[in-house]
Amino acid sequence: MPIGINMNKAKEIAHDKRRVARAEEFAPHDDIIAKQIPGASTQEAEAARQAIREKYAEIQVEIDNASSVAELKTIVDNIG
Repeated sequence: MPIGINMNKAKEIAHDKRRVARAEEFAPHDDIIAKQIPGASTQEAEAARQAIREKYAEIQVEIDNASSVAELKTIVDNIG
């Protein structure tokens, strides 16, 4: 008997991994904005943050549209 896979749970796990990767990419830019580091452009940091948001929004859609665990694994393996 084959093992059943709960796709909703698998997608939740993939989204958690996406959130962790996104947070790691945000961290250096968050520091610049939060700490107002001299010599660092907050406008550049915010532009970088927006690019990260857009990247991970696309990944979120890919995860939501995945129809198999293999697809989810490919998406998660290519995050970053």
